[in-house]
Amino acid sequence: MGKAWGGRFRQETDPRVEAFTESISFDRRLYDVDIRGSQAHARMLAHVGLISEDDCRQIVQSLDAIRTEIESGTFEYRTDLEDIHMHIERALIDRIGDVGRRLHTGRSRNDQISTDLRLYVRETIDEFDALLQDCQKAFLDRCEQDADVILPGYTHLQRAQPVAAAHYWLAYCEKLQRDRDRLQDCRSRVNVCPLGAAALAGTSLPIDREFTARELGFDSVAANSLDVSSDRDFLAEFVFALSLIAAHLSTWCEEWIIWFTTEFGFLKLPDAYTTGSSIMPQKRNPDVLELIRGKTARVMAAVPQLLMLIRNLPMAYNRDLQEDKPAVFDASDTIRSCLELAPAIIAGAELQRDRIAARLEDGFLDATALMEYLIRQGVPMRTGHETVGRLVAQCESRSCRLADLTLEELQAACDRIQPDVFDVLGTQKAMQALISFGSGGEQPVQERIHWWRDRLTAADAAADR
Repeated sequence: MGKAWGGRFRQETDPRVEAFTESISFDRRLYDVDIRGSQAHARMLAHVGLISEDDCRQIVQSLDAIRTEIESGTFEYRTDLEDIHMHIERALIDRIGDVGRRLHTGRSRNDQISTDLRLYVRETIDEFDALLQDCQKAFLDRCEQDADVILPGYTHLQRAQPVAAAHYWLAYCEKLQRDRDRLQDCRSRVNVCPLGAAALAGTSLPIDREFTARELGFDSVAANSLDVSSDRDFLAEFVFALSLIAAHLSTWCEEWIIWFTTEFGFLKLPDAYTTGSSIMPQKRNPDVLELIRGKTARVMAAVPQLLMLIRNLPMAYNRDLQEDKPAVFDASDTIRSCLELAPAIIAGAELQRDRIAARLEDGFLDATALMEYLIRQGVPMRTGHETVGRLVAQCESRSCRLADLTLEELQAACDRIQPDVFDVLGTQKAMQALISFGSGGEQPVQERIHWWRDRLTAADAAADR
Protein backbone atom coordinates (compact mmCIF):
# COMPACT_ATOMS: atom_id res chain seq x y z
CA MET A 1 0.00 0.00 0.00
CA GLY A 2 1.29 3.46 -0.94
CA LYS A 3 0.16 6.71 0.58
CA ALA A 4 -3.43 6.73 1.73
CA TRP A 5 -3.88 9.84 -0.40
CA GLY A 6 -1.46 8.94 -3.20
CA GLY A 7 -3.86 8.08 -6.03
CA ARG A 8 -3.80 11.44 -7.79
CA PHE A 9 -0.08 12.12 -7.36
CA ARG A 10 2.59 11.39 -9.99
CA GLN A 11 5.76 12.19 -8.03
CA GLU A 12 7.24 10.62 -4.95
CA THR A 13 7.14 12.78 -1.84
CA ASP A 14 10.42 14.52 -1.09
CA PRO A 15 11.98 12.68 1.88
CA ARG A 16 12.52 16.04 3.56
CA VAL A 17 8.77 16.66 3.34
CA GLU A 18 8.10 13.25 4.86
CA ALA A 19 10.41 14.11 7.76
CA PHE A 20 8.85 17.54 8.11
CA THR A 21 5.23 16.37 8.08
CA GLU A 22 5.47 13.19 10.14
CA SER A 23 3.82 13.04 13.55
CA ILE A 24 4.49 9.41 14.43
CA SER A 25 7.39 10.55 16.64
CA PHE A 26 4.87 11.98 19.11
CA ASP A 27 1.40 10.64 18.27
CA ARG A 28 2.37 6.97 18.59
CA ARG A 29 1.21 7.17 22.20
CA LEU A 30 -2.35 7.29 20.86
CA TYR A 31 -2.14 3.73 19.57
CA ASP A 32 -4.53 2.24 22.13
CA VAL A 33 -7.30 4.82 21.74
CA ASP A 34 -6.85 4.67 17.97
CA ILE A 35 -7.30 0.89 18.00
CA ARG A 36 -10.33 1.06 20.28
CA GLY A 37 -11.89 3.73 18.08
CA SER A 38 -11.29 1.62 14.98
CA GLN A 39 -12.77 -1.47 16.61
CA ALA A 40 -15.89 0.46 17.58
CA HIS A 41 -16.10 1.86 14.03
CA ALA A 42 -15.81 -1.67 12.59
CA ARG A 43 -18.60 -2.95 14.82
CA MET A 44 -20.77 -0.04 13.71
CA LEU A 45 -20.06 -0.79 10.02
CA ALA A 46 -21.12 -4.40 10.60
CA HIS A 47 -24.18 -3.27 12.56
CA VAL A 48 -25.46 -1.23 9.59
CA GLY A 49 -24.42 -3.83 6.99
CA LEU A 50 -21.55 -1.94 5.33
CA ILE A 51 -19.17 -4.80 6.17
CA SER A 52 -19.90 -8.41 7.09
CA GLU A 53 -19.77 -9.79 10.61
CA ASP A 54 -16.83 -11.94 9.54
CA ASP A 55 -14.99 -8.86 8.24
CA CYS A 56 -15.66 -7.15 11.55
CA ARG A 57 -14.34 -10.13 13.50
CA GLN A 58 -11.13 -10.21 11.45
CA ILE A 59 -10.60 -6.47 11.86
CA VAL A 60 -11.17 -6.49 15.60
CA GLN A 61 -8.95 -9.51 16.21
CA SER A 62 -6.18 -8.20 13.96
CA LEU A 63 -6.24 -4.85 15.74
CA ASP A 64 -5.84 -6.69 19.05
CA ALA A 65 -2.78 -8.45 17.61
CA ILE A 66 -1.35 -5.12 16.41
CA ARG A 67 -1.82 -3.67 19.91
CA THR A 68 0.11 -6.60 21.37
CA GLU A 69 2.91 -6.06 18.87
CA ILE A 70 3.11 -2.34 19.72
CA GLU A 71 3.16 -3.04 23.45
CA SER A 72 5.87 -5.69 23.04
CA GLY A 73 8.11 -3.14 21.32
CA THR A 74 8.43 -5.07 18.03
CA PHE A 75 6.22 -2.80 15.92
CA GLU A 76 8.09 -0.94 13.15
CA TYR A 77 7.60 2.83 12.76
CA ARG A 78 8.33 4.66 9.49
CA THR A 79 8.22 8.38 8.75
CA ASP A 80 6.71 7.78 5.30
CA LEU A 81 3.56 6.44 7.00
CA GLU A 82 3.18 9.81 8.74
CA ASP A 83 1.11 9.06 11.84
CA ILE A 84 -0.18 6.35 14.15
CA HIS A 85 -3.42 6.01 12.18
CA MET A 86 -1.67 5.08 8.95
CA HIS A 87 0.78 2.79 10.73
CA ILE A 88 -2.05 0.80 12.24
CA GLU A 89 -4.06 0.77 9.01
CA ARG A 90 -1.02 -0.38 7.02
CA ALA A 91 -0.32 -3.16 9.52
CA LEU A 92 -3.98 -4.21 9.35
CA ILE A 93 -3.97 -4.41 5.55
CA ASP A 94 -0.71 -6.34 5.59
CA ARG A 95 -2.46 -8.93 7.75
CA ILE A 96 -5.92 -9.24 6.20
CA GLY A 97 -5.74 -7.50 2.82
CA ASP A 98 -8.98 -6.10 1.38
CA VAL A 99 -10.85 -6.72 4.61
CA GLY A 100 -8.52 -4.23 6.27
CA ARG A 101 -9.09 -1.77 3.42
CA ARG A 102 -12.79 -1.66 4.35
CA LEU A 103 -12.15 -0.27 7.84
CA HIS A 104 -11.86 3.37 6.79
CA THR A 105 -15.35 3.30 5.23
CA GLY A 106 -17.41 6.30 6.36
CA ARG A 107 -14.66 8.10 8.23
CA SER A 108 -11.66 10.36 7.65
CA ARG A 109 -8.43 10.84 9.50
CA ASN A 110 -9.98 14.17 10.54
CA ASP A 111 -12.74 12.68 12.68
CA GLN A 112 -10.49 9.76 13.61
CA ILE A 113 -7.82 11.94 15.23
CA SER A 114 -10.45 14.09 16.94
CA THR A 115 -11.92 10.92 18.43
CA ASP A 116 -8.50 9.68 19.53
CA LEU A 117 -7.71 12.97 21.24
CA ARG A 118 -11.06 13.08 23.02
CA LEU A 119 -10.57 9.55 24.32
CA TYR A 120 -7.03 10.41 25.41
CA VAL A 121 -8.06 13.60 27.20
CA ARG A 122 -11.07 11.93 28.83
CA GLU A 123 -8.89 9.18 30.29
CA THR A 124 -6.20 11.64 31.33
CA ILE A 125 -8.81 13.70 33.17
CA ASP A 126 -9.93 10.60 35.06
CA GLU A 127 -6.32 9.77 35.90
CA PHE A 128 -5.59 13.30 37.11
CA ASP A 129 -8.74 13.37 39.21
CA ALA A 130 -7.43 10.37 41.14
CA LEU A 131 -3.96 11.92 41.50
CA LEU A 132 -5.42 15.19 42.77
CA GLN A 133 -7.49 13.27 45.31
CA ASP A 134 -4.31 11.54 46.50
CA CYS A 135 -2.83 14.99 47.17
CA GLN A 136 -5.97 16.04 49.04
CA LYS A 137 -5.76 12.92 51.21
CA ALA A 138 -2.12 13.65 52.00
CA PHE A 139 -2.97 17.17 53.15
CA LEU A 140 -5.97 15.91 55.10
CA ASP A 141 -3.85 13.31 56.90
CA ARG A 142 -1.51 16.09 57.97
CA CYS A 143 -4.41 17.80 59.74
CA GLU A 144 -4.49 15.14 62.43
CA GLN A 145 -0.70 14.91 62.58
CA ASP A 146 -0.40 18.69 63.14
CA ALA A 147 -3.62 19.18 65.09
CA ASP A 148 -1.98 21.11 67.95
CA VAL A 149 0.23 23.37 65.82
CA ILE A 150 -0.49 27.06 65.28
CA LEU A 151 1.12 28.90 62.40
CA PRO A 152 1.32 32.57 61.53
CA GLY A 153 -0.82 33.47 58.57
CA TYR A 154 0.71 35.96 56.16
CA THR A 155 -0.31 38.76 53.87
CA HIS A 156 2.36 40.53 51.82
CA LEU A 157 4.68 37.91 53.37
CA GLN A 158 4.26 39.76 56.68
CA ARG A 159 2.85 38.10 59.78
CA ALA A 160 -0.85 38.83 60.00
CA GLN A 161 -3.05 36.50 62.09
CA PRO A 162 -2.63 33.08 63.67
CA VAL A 163 -4.33 30.02 62.20
CA ALA A 164 -4.37 26.34 62.97
CA ALA A 165 -1.77 24.55 60.86
CA ALA A 166 -4.58 22.37 59.54
CA HIS A 167 -6.13 25.49 58.05
CA TYR A 168 -3.15 25.73 55.71
CA TRP A 169 -3.52 22.10 54.68
CA LEU A 170 -7.25 22.45 54.10
CA ALA A 171 -6.63 25.51 51.94
CA TYR A 172 -4.85 23.25 49.47
CA CYS A 173 -7.69 20.74 49.62
CA GLU A 174 -9.99 23.55 48.49
CA LYS A 175 -7.68 24.60 45.65
CA LEU A 176 -7.25 21.04 44.45
CA GLN A 177 -11.01 20.47 44.59
CA ARG A 178 -11.56 23.41 42.26
CA ASP A 179 -9.00 21.81 39.96
CA ARG A 180 -10.95 18.55 40.06
CA ASP A 181 -14.23 20.35 39.44
CA ARG A 182 -12.76 22.22 36.46
CA LEU A 183 -11.51 18.97 34.95
CA GLN A 184 -14.91 17.32 35.39
CA ASP A 185 -16.62 20.30 33.78
CA CYS A 186 -14.14 20.15 30.92
CA ARG A 187 -14.80 16.41 30.59
CA SER A 188 -18.46 17.07 29.78
CA ARG A 189 -17.40 18.96 26.64
CA VAL A 190 -14.65 16.49 25.80
CA ASN A 191 -17.01 13.52 25.91
CA VAL A 192 -18.73 14.19 22.58
CA CYS A 193 -18.22 11.75 19.70
CA PRO A 194 -16.85 13.17 16.41
CA LEU A 195 -16.88 9.90 14.46
CA GLY A 196 -19.10 10.18 11.40
CA ALA A 197 -18.20 13.78 10.67
CA ALA A 198 -15.73 12.23 8.21
CA ALA A 199 -13.58 14.85 6.47
CA LEU A 200 -15.90 17.76 7.23
CA ALA A 201 -19.36 17.19 5.74
CA GLY A 202 -20.43 13.80 7.01
CA THR A 203 -21.13 10.89 4.68
CA SER A 204 -23.79 9.59 2.31
CA LEU A 205 -23.34 6.10 3.76
CA PRO A 206 -25.94 4.81 6.26
CA ILE A 207 -23.73 4.92 9.36
CA ASP A 208 -25.07 4.87 12.92
CA ARG A 209 -23.21 7.53 14.91
CA GLU A 210 -25.13 6.85 18.11
CA PHE A 211 -24.00 3.24 18.00
CA THR A 212 -20.34 4.25 17.81
CA ALA A 213 -20.76 6.80 20.58
CA ARG A 214 -22.24 4.16 22.89
CA GLU A 215 -19.45 1.72 22.06
CA LEU A 216 -16.83 4.28 23.08
CA GLY A 217 -18.62 5.61 26.15
CA PHE A 218 -19.35 9.08 24.78
CA ASP A 219 -22.24 11.03 26.28
CA SER A 220 -23.44 12.44 22.97
CA VAL A 221 -22.71 12.88 19.27
CA ALA A 222 -21.32 16.08 17.75
CA ALA A 223 -24.18 17.85 15.99
CA ASN A 224 -22.24 19.77 13.32
CA SER A 225 -19.65 18.05 11.15
CA LEU A 226 -17.94 21.30 10.16
CA ASP A 227 -17.59 22.39 13.76
CA VAL A 228 -16.28 19.14 15.19
CA SER A 229 -13.77 18.70 12.36
CA SER A 230 -12.06 21.93 13.36
CA ASP A 231 -12.84 22.00 17.09
CA ARG A 232 -9.89 22.06 19.45
CA ASP A 233 -11.67 24.08 22.14
CA PHE A 234 -11.61 21.03 24.37
CA LEU A 235 -7.82 20.86 24.19
CA ALA A 236 -7.38 24.54 25.03
CA GLU A 237 -9.83 24.19 27.92
CA PHE A 238 -8.11 21.04 29.17
CA VAL A 239 -4.67 22.63 29.11
CA PHE A 240 -6.01 25.75 30.81
CA ALA A 241 -7.36 23.53 33.61
CA LEU A 242 -3.90 21.98 33.84
CA SER A 243 -2.35 25.45 34.02
CA LEU A 244 -4.36 26.22 37.16
CA ILE A 245 -3.27 22.93 38.70
CA ALA A 246 0.25 24.07 37.87
CA ALA A 247 -0.37 27.43 39.53
CA HIS A 248 -1.56 25.74 42.73
CA LEU A 249 1.37 23.32 42.75
CA SER A 250 3.77 26.22 42.24
CA THR A 251 2.20 28.17 45.13
CA TRP A 252 2.59 25.17 47.42
CA CYS A 253 6.21 24.66 46.36
CA GLU A 254 7.06 28.33 46.78
CA GLU A 255 5.59 28.39 50.27
CA TRP A 256 7.40 25.24 51.38
CA ILE A 257 10.68 26.38 49.82
CA ILE A 258 10.44 29.54 51.94
CA TRP A 259 9.45 27.57 55.04
CA PHE A 260 12.44 25.26 54.49
CA THR A 261 14.94 28.13 54.68
CA THR A 262 17.06 28.68 57.78
CA GLU A 263 15.45 32.11 58.09
CA PHE A 264 11.97 30.62 58.46
CA GLY A 265 12.84 27.15 59.71
CA PHE A 266 9.19 26.03 59.76
CA LEU A 267 9.65 22.84 57.79
CA LYS A 268 11.92 19.85 57.42
CA LEU A 269 11.74 18.04 54.09
CA PRO A 270 12.48 14.31 53.70
CA ASP A 271 16.01 13.50 52.54
CA ALA A 272 14.52 11.50 49.67
CA TYR A 273 13.15 14.70 48.13
CA THR A 274 16.13 17.01 48.64
CA THR A 275 19.61 17.12 47.17
CA GLY A 276 23.03 18.41 48.22
CA SER A 277 25.60 20.83 46.93
CA SER A 278 28.65 19.80 44.91
CA ILE A 279 30.84 22.19 46.91
CA MET A 280 29.05 23.06 50.17
CA PRO A 281 28.76 19.92 52.32
CA GLN A 282 26.20 21.34 54.74
CA LYS A 283 23.57 22.10 52.10
CA ARG A 284 20.19 20.44 51.70
CA ASN A 285 18.37 21.96 48.76
CA PRO A 286 14.64 21.66 47.99
CA ASP A 287 15.40 20.78 44.38
CA VAL A 288 12.28 18.68 43.79
CA LEU A 289 10.01 21.50 44.90
CA GLU A 290 12.03 23.96 42.83
CA LEU A 291 11.72 21.75 39.76
CA ILE A 292 7.99 21.33 40.22
CA ARG A 293 7.76 25.11 40.48
CA GLY A 294 9.92 25.46 37.36
CA LYS A 295 8.15 22.81 35.31
CA THR A 296 4.79 24.49 35.83
CA ALA A 297 5.99 27.19 33.42
CA ARG A 298 5.87 24.63 30.61
CA VAL A 299 2.26 23.81 31.41
CA MET A 300 1.22 27.45 31.48
CA ALA A 301 3.07 28.11 28.22
CA ALA A 302 0.96 25.45 26.50
CA VAL A 303 -2.17 27.59 26.86
CA PRO A 304 -1.06 30.49 24.63
CA GLN A 305 0.63 27.98 22.33
CA LEU A 306 -2.72 26.32 21.61
CA LEU A 307 -4.61 29.61 21.41
CA MET A 308 -2.10 30.98 18.92
CA LEU A 309 -2.41 27.76 16.91
CA ILE A 310 -6.18 27.93 16.49
CA ARG A 311 -6.70 31.69 16.49
CA ASN A 312 -6.86 32.21 12.70
CA LEU A 313 -7.69 28.82 11.21
CA PRO A 314 -10.60 28.67 8.75
CA MET A 315 -12.97 25.73 9.03
CA ALA A 316 -12.72 22.86 8.85
CA TYR A 317 -9.54 20.79 9.29
CA ASN A 318 -6.12 22.32 8.61
CA ARG A 319 -2.79 20.55 8.93
CA ASP A 320 -1.73 23.16 11.50
CA LEU A 321 -3.77 21.14 13.98
CA GLN A 322 -1.13 18.42 13.92
CA GLU A 323 0.83 20.77 16.18
CA ASP A 324 -1.78 20.63 18.96
CA LYS A 325 -0.52 17.33 20.30
CA PRO A 326 3.03 18.26 21.43
CA ALA A 327 1.64 21.03 23.64
CA VAL A 328 -1.08 18.82 25.12
CA PHE A 329 1.19 15.83 25.65
CA ASP A 330 3.95 17.88 27.28
CA ALA A 331 1.52 19.67 29.61
CA SER A 332 -0.09 16.35 30.57
CA ASP A 333 3.21 14.59 31.14
CA THR A 334 4.50 17.46 33.26
CA ILE A 335 1.43 17.63 35.49
CA ARG A 336 1.40 13.85 35.85
CA SER A 337 5.02 13.73 37.00
CA CYS A 338 4.41 16.52 39.52
CA LEU A 339 1.23 14.99 40.93
CA GLU A 340 2.83 11.58 41.27
CA LEU A 341 5.56 13.03 43.50
CA ALA A 342 3.51 15.51 45.51
CA PRO A 343 1.66 13.19 47.97
CA ALA A 344 4.87 11.63 49.30
CA ILE A 345 6.46 15.05 49.84
CA ILE A 346 3.32 16.34 51.56
CA ALA A 347 3.14 13.31 53.84
CA GLY A 348 6.86 13.14 54.58
CA ALA A 349 7.55 16.75 55.55
CA GLU A 350 7.71 17.67 59.25
CA LEU A 351 6.81 20.95 60.89
CA GLN A 352 9.62 22.21 63.13
CA ARG A 353 7.38 22.67 66.15
CA ASP A 354 10.01 24.05 68.53
CA ARG A 355 11.23 26.65 66.05
CA ILE A 356 7.69 27.70 65.17
CA ALA A 357 6.70 27.99 68.83
CA ALA A 358 9.84 29.95 69.73
CA ARG A 359 8.78 32.85 67.52
CA LEU A 360 5.03 32.41 67.49
CA GLU A 361 4.40 35.47 69.62
CA ASP A 362 6.43 37.71 67.31
CA GLY A 363 4.60 40.04 64.95
CA PHE A 364 1.53 40.95 67.07
CA LEU A 365 -0.62 38.17 65.62
CA ASP A 366 -3.26 38.96 68.26
CA ALA A 367 -3.70 42.60 67.20
CA THR A 368 -6.78 41.94 65.07
CA ALA A 369 -8.34 39.86 67.86
CA LEU A 370 -7.89 42.83 70.20
CA MET A 371 -9.46 45.18 67.67
CA GLU A 372 -12.46 42.87 67.30
CA TYR A 373 -12.73 42.68 71.09
CA LEU A 374 -13.09 46.47 71.10
CA ILE A 375 -15.79 46.22 68.44
CA ARG A 376 -17.73 43.84 70.68
CA GLN A 377 -17.40 46.44 73.44
CA GLY A 378 -19.14 48.97 71.20
CA VAL A 379 -16.10 50.77 69.82
CA PRO A 380 -16.40 51.72 66.11
CA MET A 381 -14.17 49.58 63.93
CA ARG A 382 -11.96 52.41 62.66
CA THR A 383 -11.55 53.77 66.17
CA GLY A 384 -10.62 50.33 67.44
CA HIS A 385 -8.15 49.92 64.58
CA GLU A 386 -6.44 53.20 65.49
CA THR A 387 -6.41 52.36 69.20
CA VAL A 388 -4.75 48.98 68.67
CA GLY A 389 -2.28 50.54 66.25
CA ARG A 390 -1.16 52.95 68.98
CA LEU A 391 -0.84 50.07 71.44
CA VAL A 392 1.29 48.11 68.96
CA ALA A 393 3.57 51.15 68.52
CA GLN A 394 3.83 51.42 72.31
CA CYS A 395 4.80 47.73 72.56
CA GLU A 396 7.38 48.08 69.81
CA SER A 397 9.03 50.95 71.65
CA ARG A 398 9.22 48.83 74.79
CA SER A 399 10.05 45.54 73.04
CA CYS A 400 7.08 43.81 74.61
CA ARG A 401 3.86 42.14 73.45
CA LEU A 402 0.23 43.16 73.72
CA ALA A 403 -0.35 40.42 76.28
CA ASP A 404 2.45 41.92 78.40
CA LEU A 405 0.56 45.20 78.91
CA THR A 406 -1.27 45.62 82.19
CA LEU A 407 -5.01 46.10 82.38
CA GLU A 408 -4.42 49.69 83.47
CA GLU A 409 -2.25 50.36 80.40
CA LEU A 410 -4.85 48.87 78.12
CA GLN A 411 -7.65 50.83 79.77
CA ALA A 412 -5.64 54.02 79.39
CA ALA A 413 -5.89 53.47 75.63
CA CYS A 414 -9.63 52.63 75.77
CA ASP A 415 -11.81 52.82 78.85
CA ARG A 416 -14.17 50.13 77.54
CA ILE A 417 -11.57 47.40 77.99
CA GLN A 418 -12.45 44.92 80.74
CA PRO A 419 -10.41 42.16 82.47
CA ASP A 420 -11.72 39.61 79.97
CA VAL A 421 -9.56 41.24 77.31
CA PHE A 422 -6.85 38.75 78.21
CA ASP A 423 -9.10 35.99 76.83
CA VAL A 424 -8.10 37.13 73.32
CA LEU A 425 -4.50 38.20 73.87
CA GLY A 426 -1.65 35.90 72.97
CA THR A 427 -1.40 33.94 69.74
CA GLN A 428 -3.18 30.79 70.88
CA LYS A 429 -6.12 32.66 72.37
CA ALA A 430 -6.35 34.88 69.30
CA MET A 431 -6.55 31.78 67.09
CA GLN A 432 -9.17 30.17 69.30
CA ALA A 433 -11.24 33.36 69.15
CA LEU A 434 -11.77 32.86 65.40
CA ILE A 435 -15.26 31.40 65.10
CA SER A 436 -16.65 32.35 61.67
CA PHE A 437 -17.34 29.60 59.13
CA GLY A 438 -14.27 28.94 57.01
CA SER A 439 -11.92 30.70 59.41
CA GLY A 440 -8.62 29.43 60.84
CA GLY A 441 -9.91 28.98 64.38
CA GLU A 442 -9.77 25.67 66.18
CA GLN A 443 -13.47 24.81 66.07
CA PRO A 444 -14.22 25.83 62.46
CA VAL A 445 -11.12 23.98 61.29
CA GLN A 446 -12.12 20.80 63.12
CA GLU A 447 -15.57 20.96 61.55
CA ARG A 448 -14.03 21.35 58.11
CA ILE A 449 -11.66 18.44 58.69
CA HIS A 450 -14.66 16.20 59.42
CA TRP A 451 -16.40 17.55 56.31
CA TRP A 452 -13.44 16.75 54.10
CA ARG A 453 -12.96 13.33 55.66
CA ASP A 454 -16.60 12.45 54.95
CA ARG A 455 -16.37 13.78 51.40
CA LEU A 456 -13.23 11.90 50.43
CA THR A 457 -14.44 8.71 52.13
CA ALA A 458 -17.70 8.92 50.17
CA ALA A 459 -15.73 9.48 46.96
CA ASP A 460 -13.67 6.35 47.63
CA ALA A 461 -16.81 4.34 48.31
CA ALA A 462 -18.41 5.56 45.09
CA ALA A 463 -15.28 4.67 43.09
CA ASP A 464 -15.31 1.14 44.52
CA ARG A 465 -18.89 0.51 43.45
